[in-house]
Amino acid sequence: MRRGAECEWLTQVTLAIMFPPVMSETIQETPLAALHIELGAKMIPFAGWNMPVQYTSIMDEHTAVREDVGIFDISHMGQFFLSGAGAEEWLNGMLANDVNKLAVGEAQYTFMLNEQGGVIDDLIIYRFGEDQIFLVVNASMIDVDFAWLNKHLKDGLTLTNESDAWAGMAVQGPNAVATYAKLFPGRTLPSRNGIDKWEEDGQSFIVCRTGYTGEDGFEFFCGAAEGSAWFQKFVDAGAKPCGLGARDSLRLEVCYPLNGSDLSPERTPLQAGLGFFCALDTDFIGADVLRKQKENGLGERLVAIKYTGKGAPPRAHYGVFSKEGEQLGELSSGVLSPSLREGIAMAYLPVEFAKVGTLIDIDVRGRKFEAKVVKKPFYKKD
Repeated sequence: MRRGAECEWLTQVTLAIMFPPVMSETIQETPLAALHIELGAKMIPFAGWNMPVQYTSIMDEHTAVREDVGIFDISHMGQFFLSGAGAEEWLNGMLANDVNKLAVGEAQYTFMLNEQGGVIDDLIIYRFGEDQIFLVVNASMIDVDFAWLNKHLKDGLTLTNESDAWAGMAVQGPNAVATYAKLFPGRTLPSRNGIDKWEEDGQSFIVCRTGYTGEDGFEFFCGAAEGSAWFQKFVDAGAKPCGLGARDSLRLEVCYPLNGSDLSPERTPLQAGLGFFCALDTDFIGADVLRKQKENGLGERLVAIKYTGKGAPPRAHYGVFSKEGEQLGELSSGVLSPSLREGIAMAYLPVEFAKVGTLIDIDVRGRKFEAKVVKKPFYKKD
């Protein structure tokens, strides 16, 4: 198959697999929607939002992030601000990671859990200052998260949902730092897992150094009205516009979980292999369940799976079977990896089948393809 034809085939197959048609009564638009269309984006409904899934092809956009620099619209994600005396102490009872470990100007990946220890949402919190916290939550969970936090909010604390006021974009890739320097000469990016906030010419800016692709990069937040202008400035500085298709293939290659697929209210972060982000010596909602689970055993674990040969692209909900024909579970995520040119996926499997090297079968519409459990992540930088 010719290179161009292969890229087009990969794009169409990946779109159909990762983003099937979604019926929704209300679809929201980010402040950048008109610009996406102007730039030639293919738009689809995602988590209640009209979002770009690709501009050129998933292969092109994926490769740009791995080798150069790409930019994603993340304006659909939620931005909460928490302030007041004792904000960190209260938040420590609401989230699984230890907020007290955060110095001013630092970020932390964490979970909001239910009483059963299941994941309501995974999110990132940033500490602006003493009792000044910034939270970035998943788009589909904005209302749920805000209601959950408000339900438990302590007197004297102020929690605001400012999601509509901000536009956000993630600039990712080996040349992300150089791209930032073109637009903000003399201003240094924060260090890894750091945050910077400032005002200039009447505009407010927040820059976070985290990421979701396995590459270096940063998240840039500005006023919603200025979002399109800044997105265009980054594009003019060399960043390739990228859509949800590349974002999903990039994150899966490095085994970053997707809430609602790899993370859910029915499973705990320990089962997802993310116990490092749970401070079990603190008392947060769901902590007792996690401590008992760690003591008694997990039962099942989220593992990385790769085809042993060629096969139909894996997708979420395809059945996973033992070599003896017993169904063990189903895929939580799956894609044909643009970097590796192999089918990769993740699934929760019973612990006795979760060992690296275990051979299994993936059922694709009645046809079995052999795969094996492999070490995370699928992709590593040289």
